[in-house]
Amino acid sequence: MASLLRRGFATQTAAHSKKLTIGLIPADGIGREVIPAARQVLESLPKSDSSPQFEYIHLDAGFEYFQKHGVALPEETLVRLREECQGALFGAVSSPSHKVAGYSSPIVALRKHLDLYANVRPVASVSGTTQKPLDMLIIRENTECLERIETDANGLRVAWADRKISEFASRRAGTMAFNMALMRDKLRRSTSAPSLWQGPPKVTIVHKSNVLSVTDGLWRETVRAVKESNPDLYGSVTMEEQLVDSMVYRMFREPEAFDVVVAPNLYGDIISDGAAALVGSLGLVPSANVGDNFVVGEPVHGSAPDIAGQQKANPIAAIRSAGLLLEHMGYASEAARIYEAVDGVLREGQICTPDLGGSSTTQEVTDAICKRL
Repeated sequence: MASLLRRGFATQTAAHSKKLTIGLIPADGIGREVIPAARQVLESLPKSDSSPQFEYIHLDAGFEYFQKHGVALPEETLVRLREECQGALFGAVSSPSHKVAGYSSPIVALRKHLDLYANVRPVASVSGTTQKPLDMLIIRENTECLERIETDANGLRVAWADRKISEFASRRAGTMAFNMALMRDKLRRSTSAPSLWQGPPKVTIVHKSNVLSVTDGLWRETVRAVKESNPDLYGSVTMEEQLVDSMVYRMFREPEAFDVVVAPNLYGDIISDGAAALVGSLGLVPSANVGDNFVVGEPVHGSAPDIAGQQKANPIAAIRSAGLLLEHMGYASEAARIYEAVDGVLREGQICTPDLGGSSTTQEVTDAICKRL
């Protein structure tokens, strides 16, 4: 994966604290395997005078918790996150494909309650592997473009996929995208490490305004205005647009053509899952749910109930998500160590879980990463 300096993820410089309390929310399925793996890697980081002392709070959420207790995101989890934690790691949730009365996704609720308005998803290849060359940062708006269900006058259900796109949410996501494009460019210039991206910083705005002219039209107009109304700040950033369908096509044909990509909620999810195929597996792609005051690291993959409990899950996405969490909180050197250890294991190619064509277990991959630390 791309080095820390080329990712340019961090959105703030956190004040270093000797104690760093992290909420651990494994939730469902393989979340119970990959979140402990991420914790093991954090515990294996070399200790120094400046490194944090990790403390952990184990918290509940998920569909299986809902089935037992009637609530998917307990109030206690929210209270302890707000009052006791500096950040959190979320595993995976087994949201059913059909409507279940009283149930809604706990990760969606968590994003709303903590105002984690952007989902930041770096997808980058590791040099020396067979992965397709790319170093792309996807900014996914995290709070809108959702759905609801109602009952009509005849007692029949009517499902709505609400295309709520607000100027407020669009501007926040767009601003983060342009800021990160500038940061990535600055960090590229400050290091001699090779970079796949050679041109000026670029933001690609993804939409479908040729069909959804009102909602996606507002998204497009608002994100464009971030640059157009701040020419002194963002004048060096190239801006382009891609319809979501052509974005997927072009991404597979020439993935090296993209730097920072910003998209509404649904499109961002689709694009990042597709991009994962270019680097080999969803099990490799991390993310961070970012707000102004809190961050939750979350692997992009789902709960994978078909392999849960079998030690077949790839822990790398969760481990990289722990790196993103540290990076956001100001611990850049510790995050860099994690990324470098993961890249080393992938480059060697000897210890791989089944999703990458190997036969290694979750624990074996985790141990190999820890050994490199």
